[in-house]
Amino acid sequence: MTADVAVLGVGMHPWGKWGRSFVEYGTAAARAALADAGLEWRDIGSVVGADTVRGGYPGYVAGATFARALGWQGARVASVYAACASGAQAVAAARAQILAGLADAVLVVGADAAPKGFFRPAGGDRPDDPDWLRFRLLGASNPTYFGLYARRRMAVFGDTPEDFALVKVKNAALGALNPYARYRRRVTAEEVAASQVVADPLRLLDICATSDGGAALVLSSLEFARRHGVARPVRIRAVSTVTPRYPSAVLDLPDIATDSAAAVEPAAEAFRASIARAAYEEAGIGPEELSLAEVYDLSTALELQWYEDLGLCAEGEAAKLLREGATALGGRIPVNASGGLASFGEAVPAQAIAQVCELTWQLRDAAGDRQVAHARVGITANQGLFGHGSSVIAVR
Repeated sequence: MTADVAVLGVGMHPWGKWGRSFVEYGTAAARAALADAGLEWRDIGSVVGADTVRGGYPGYVAGATFARALGWQGARVASVYAACASGAQAVAAARAQILAGLADAVLVVGADAAPKGFFRPAGGDRPDDPDWLRFRLLGASNPTYFGLYARRRMAVFGDTPEDFALVKVKNAALGALNPYARYRRRVTAEEVAASQVVADPLRLLDICATSDGGAALVLSSLEFARRHGVARPVRIRAVSTVTPRYPSAVLDLPDIATDSAAAVEPAAEAFRASIARAAYEEAGIGPEELSLAEVYDLSTALELQWYEDLGLCAEGEAAKLLREGATALGGRIPVNASGGLASFGEAVPAQAIAQVCELTWQLRDAAGDRQVAHARVGITANQGLFGHGSSVIAVR
């Protein structure tokens, strides 16, 4: 177990398609987080930016980009890229600086101005890039991957398209309560079933969109928090950024080969399950102690997979947990009380940070109509391409 760090401030720029620079979104989120923490920008000793690769040169050095936008003041700076796990790795870098005594208060920022439609690789030939390879050799865009995983759950566990639709219905109802969400309209299972097929069996309303948006955190040492009058802050207790183990026996892009498992015994647990286990071990807690979870619902089927990987239920029982209402607001373990990516869409560098924002509001009892009663422990989970794990546990 490591020492806790405090979440002094959180801030977000609403998700949507705004047609402006990611720098504007991240700066707005940063200023909101500073205001929430009751700090001035000059009080920050370090800034860690989650990179926006498609934003060109400034995106590759997001820490300095946001420091420049806020006004040079001499803070330390770092930039992190781990695809969808970028935000969690930025949190990990900030926490390490605080625990090492390099900074008392660190600003973590992620923002994106995503292209319209599904993501595609940047131009040029990069045969050593697994993401480029899966697009060019397989023609496997993200929805293709989502559809394959949904088909696997149907074949192995008996999940149905109706189960997947219930995930969207749940998340849309919660997103309708979130002022930062892009989509704030409830949907019915019938509307999901009537939407266009994108990657069989998944339909348009089963798959998250690409979005613009930003999120930021102010993290500090507990002593710094006390000096600033915050005696009982939300605390980050664990950050998991583990990589997969060889060999993988489950199809998981961008790594697409599973045949090595014929010669080498696979690990006892799949990659996603190992992400959560590492977080639980560091925090010294188990899934039975969770109040809520924010998970990476790129598709409705992938949310169900996370239920099992987080240990919320046994393997193959995710659909049953959903149908029982356990993961809805008021259930045993609400999942994606924010509305999830189903309601926000992907703003890649910001989304893992946004998950921590939601945990913080929930643990402060400040989430309004979507508040989880008596929330005390929350977990986030997602993963980034190239084997980046991502999970954060926050407590109060």
